[in-house]
Amino acid sequence: MTGASLFVAGTATPLWSENGNAELAIASTTKLMTALVVLQHVTNLNKVFTQGTWVDQPGDSQIGLVPGERMTVGDLLVALMLPSADDAAADLAYNVGHGSTTRFVAMMNAEARKLGLDHTHYTTPSGLDTPGNYSSPDDLVRLADYDMSHSAFFHHTVNLRSARITVGDDPLRVTNTDTLLGAVPWIHGVKTGHTLDAGYVLVSEGTRDGFTLTASVLGTDSEAARNANALALLDYGFNEYHLIRPLRRGAALGWLPVAYSSAHATVVIGRSFADVVPDSAHVVLKHKLPKQLSGPIAAGAVVGHVRVLVSGKVVADVPLLLRRALPAVSTMTKVSQALGGPFTLIFVVLALGAAAVLTARRRHPRVLAAGHSRQR
Repeated sequence: MTGASLFVAGTATPLWSENGNAELAIASTTKLMTALVVLQHVTNLNKVFTQGTWVDQPGDSQIGLVPGERMTVGDLLVALMLPSADDAAADLAYNVGHGSTTRFVAMMNAEARKLGLDHTHYTTPSGLDTPGNYSSPDDLVRLADYDMSHSAFFHHTVNLRSARITVGDDPLRVTNTDTLLGAVPWIHGVKTGHTLDAGYVLVSEGTRDGFTLTASVLGTDSEAARNANALALLDYGFNEYHLIRPLRRGAALGWLPVAYSSAHATVVIGRSFADVVPDSAHVVLKHKLPKQLSGPIAAGAVVGHVRVLVSGKVVADVPLLLRRALPAVSTMTKVSQALGGPFTLIFVVLALGAAAVLTARRRHPRVLAAGHSRQR
């Protein structure tokens, strides 16, 4: 059976998938998980490992390690990913598994469960045809995407066409088995595989037009067919989809009137949003904001939301924030605005003063009258 899958990097939803959950032999793309487990457990890539007891098998790809050979973890990982060396896989598994390849494979399966790779299981760190060693087109893409985004060393390594490593005391130049690298400038990894059971397998990642796609093809009958299928799948994605960036964090969306003031409050976008959508998609932004604002409101407070709809489906709900704080409005200002402005307020104050005088006069009518009679 063949299978293929195409994802936007960093997302969990495929753009296209054929037999996406089929559990298939995956050959050396198994090493995507081998590398991940090693990188999770070894922080010093200059650490030296000693090759344990290992016997090569027919069909092995190797760099000629022998029991007792010493190599750095970094060089072993380069050998694992570029020439796809099975003896490097055995060395890494033996040492990270504390002398047990079986223990290392259990670590691989635990990580697969943690990542939600429900159609993946490992019985070998190298990917040689072994019962129970399988994955699916969708799972392979998710794993490769995780590797690429979580390790700068991994991302750099799989994009190398060749590299120089040291095996024991001897320098060795190794070449990447991914022949699309260099031939197609926008492709930057990630892993090939080939066995009798798996056929030719390839997981590829490429970046064009501002976004990145990851694809897998499994079960092809030749290297040429593998490369052609991978390119066709990636080309389809880049030709039929495009990147949108309708919202950028901190950008001003507009202004709202402020109660009891002639000023306006600036509303900004709370977080960026970008997506890859079909060329035929219709993108709409819907804002939900009050008609006006009234202080006190702190800077950065959420005052509304903007929804992004793609072809009628809500794909994001982004908060809208107040750029600068709004102070509280004094009672005097509210009264002034309610009664028509500052001149009215002055009149009111004067009127209140006059009323106070009249009130004072009314409180002492007898005293004033008596004083007046004396003057007569």
